Amino acid sequence: MLEFRKMRKTIIIFALAMGAMSMIADNDARISRNMDIFNMAFKELATFYVDSLDSDKAVETALNSMMAELDPYTEYIPARDMDDFKSFATGEYGGVGSYIMERDGYVYFTEPYENSPAARAGIRSGDKVIAINGESMAGKSNDQVSNLLKGQPGTSLQLRVVRPYCGADSVKEFTIVRESIKLNSVTYHGMAADGVGYIKLESFNDNCGKEFRDALLDLKNNQKLRSLIIDLRGNAGGLVDGAIQILGLFLPKGTEVLQTRGKDASSRKTYRTTATPIDTKLPLAVLIDGSSASASEIVAGALQDLDRAVVLGSRSFGKGLVQVTRPLPYDGIIKLTTAKYYIPSGRLIQEVDYSNKGADGKVKAKSDTVGNVFKTAHGREVRDGGGITPDIKIDYPEVNRLVYNIVRDNWAFDFSTKYAATYPSIGPVENFEITDEIYNDFKASIDPARFDYDKVCEKGLADLRKVAEVEGYMNDETREQFDRLATLLRHDLNRDLDTQRPEISKLLAQEIIKNYYYQKGQVVYALKHDVAIERSVAVLNNSAEYHKLLNTK
Repeated sequence: MLEFRKMRKTIIIFALAMGAMSMIADNDARISRNMDIFNMAFKELATFYVDSLDSDKAVETALNSMMAELDPYTEYIPARDMDDFKSFATGEYGGVGSYIMERDGYVYFTEPYENSPAARAGIRSGDKVIAINGESMAGKSNDQVSNLLKGQPGTSLQLRVVRPYCGADSVKEFTIVRESIKLNSVTYHGMAADGVGYIKLESFNDNCGKEFRDALLDLKNNQKLRSLIIDLRGNAGGLVDGAIQILGLFLPKGTEVLQTRGKDASSRKTYRTTATPIDTKLPLAVLIDGSSASASEIVAGALQDLDRAVVLGSRSFGKGLVQVTRPLPYDGIIKLTTAKYYIPSGRLIQEVDYSNKGADGKVKAKSDTVGNVFKTAHGREVRDGGGITPDIKIDYPEVNRLVYNIVRDNWAFDFSTKYAATYPSIGPVENFEITDEIYNDFKASIDPARFDYDKVCEKGLADLRKVAEVEGYMNDETREQFDRLATLLRHDLNRDLDTQRPEISKLLAQEIIKNYYYQKGQVVYALKHDVAIERSVAVLNNSAEYHKLLNTK
């Protein structure tokens, strides 16, 4: 009987193995069959289609369409785009160092980086690019101008711009030598309040761990640091290794902070901190928002799961997918999703299940209430499936339509450009405010005839009036009330500018400050007017509240 059982077990195992081999063979056969279909269809199109066929474009379109069916992160990157891809991963490229924008048929410099070749040459925000190396830039796109500004470090370019508000001397010419431009991950570090440090982390590139460590040590060595705010708002992520390095600064060496799980053995990994930490007791607050994604969520989520930091802000993006790159022929690559990642409590924070699409082909995001319950190291309840939910929610004010229009149509940008052309300096950032004189000048700079309102209230009322007429509710009394309401809701630009002055002043101040103190100046100013910073400082300075939130003594 025992021998029979052993024989039956062997037969079952053999059958399962043969079944698995059959499935693999069947899958391989389907792949081969579909490749034959694609190759033949492409050959027929290339040979017999009535017009000439751009074969490179056709194949690229097919690849992109196929990958778009999977998820937004799986993509084909041809050889021509490899430099941009490497720049994203490393934060480094050869160029002049400035943000640019496309507008009115030209490209404008919007913000040279501090100490960049562009800044040292004298390029200013608002300069319109009219020629590069003698070639007119009229009608060129942002990408086209960007590609001409970039190049091998050490090479030079001739640049001609038109500088606004300079009268007859508005055309400026520059010779700029390109350099290796390194985009800093840590865009600012300093003190948010007495004893409360602040580090703004913009991205996770291959140098972010060192930059963050240097910033932390600078605060510890040169300031009376008692606690720290880590600002990950707007940080869309990047390299996982950078996240592990930063976590290692605050957690004991060897702490498990992440697992990745995929169908291939190489995608199943456990990540532990490997470095000697700098401070495992320093009270931490982490700021997140809806744009904090990927590596940002690994850092915020791991610190939350391990009860090492209080997380504040709004719910994060919810990207729990891992991508790797694989080489393709002719120097291209494919970036593809190979695994999902799980933070220390065991939860997956992925918001959208791209493998589960509805009949319309669309995927659905999970709501705040959906998700399984997990426990942090000290027993607090956290949920999976929808980003990182903060321990303290910060309610940011909704962006007013007037403020949105001022940004969208460059009214604040143009005024700040004019202001910088008029005033050579503004004094310390900490003391700068939008005075009545500055604000009145800004109001006078807006031409009501050209100001494009998003007239949401007026349109909504007009639509409601039509519905009332169709459904038979429109009589003399109703019409009178609609007319009265229309008068009350009619836009008055001067009144609206006064009503929204507090928000507009913050925006205007940052636009002006960047012309003198670059991005660091903007951050310093923003720290004074940030409700999330104010709340973070309050909780870090209240030991009882801090430990209660983390369920620690």
